[in-house]
Amino acid sequence: MIAIEALEKTFPGPDGPVPVLRGIDLTIEKGEIFGIIGRSGAGKSTLVRCVNQLERPSAGRVLVAGREISALSGRALRAARHDIGMVFQHFNILSSRTVRDNVALPLELVGGLSRGERLARVDEMLDLVGLADKAQAFPAQLSGGQKQRVGIARALASRPSVLLCDEATSALDPETTKSILALLSEINRALGLTIVLITHEMQVIKEIAGRVAVLDQGRVVEQGRVFDVFTQPAHPVTRALVREVLTLDLPEPVAARLRHAPLSGPGLVMRITFTGPSANEPVLSELVRRFNLTINILHGQVDTIQDAPFGTLTVEASGSEHNLQAALDYLRLKSLKAESLGRVAASDRAVA
Repeated sequence: MIAIEALEKTFPGPDGPVPVLRGIDLTIEKGEIFGIIGRSGAGKSTLVRCVNQLERPSAGRVLVAGREISALSGRALRAARHDIGMVFQHFNILSSRTVRDNVALPLELVGGLSRGERLARVDEMLDLVGLADKAQAFPAQLSGGQKQRVGIARALASRPSVLLCDEATSALDPETTKSILALLSEINRALGLTIVLITHEMQVIKEIAGRVAVLDQGRVVEQGRVFDVFTQPAHPVTRALVREVLTLDLPEPVAARLRHAPLSGPGLVMRITFTGPSANEPVLSELVRRFNLTINILHGQVDTIQDAPFGTLTVEASGSEHNLQAALDYLRLKSLKAESLGRVAASDRAVA
């Protein structure tokens, strides 16, 4: 649905040109929810504004539904934008208009529909976003979440095939954010809409996106399936973002214990990573039964990413050297990630 090729954007600065986007290449499939995340200043908003040409790229191409929108201007560009809806962080709805009139505004500007057709379309959109009873209300009478629903309904009024969301939940509290994300997910399913989410909140990506691209200093530093990026982050920026929603590091008491423990001893500390179906298997009881090990749990967590379970468990396993190695081999045969973190002497065990 969207192809971004070698995209660059430079702004003038007091000391010369300032590059904001540096050779962005992305492909977004029809009907998917695609997340773009990065810290403030990474270039996220500039990138999404290049998709609908609110910002003109300095170089590169943007194609939407096979049409090179970056080569259009004037009337042709305005016509192409009818197929691209946009939801803004701060709602951008008109205080002097009712909810119904705000949603009707793009239809009035475009023309081509009778008043009755416009009202029918608007009522359809308000019903879709759960605001049918607020049609005659003014923005001052709405909560932040309701205002964002108005913005979503307005963006959908022209029946676009692409919906761009620029920090659409950043101004909302956590509970309202969840309701807006649930609404976007439902719209994606019901309408087959392609949604691009721009955000600095990893929880938003974790909640509904299927794939994600991580931006840093105007470059895509990592991209892929959300589950893969969350469970195996490769770039330091990605790891820092993932740590906001998942515990990737050991708690300090456990980490300190490993730092000060000798390199050899009867206790082996291992971290087991569970993904997919393996997360539901009784692995620890199997280690005890098969290899005659004593297991002491040091730290663990279980989470769900895109309806797939993901968990890590750090344990101290005691037993014979042969059985400890056999246990590691067994875990790896079960398609589990098993890491040996070090040895702990018997005198250190009480620390756990």
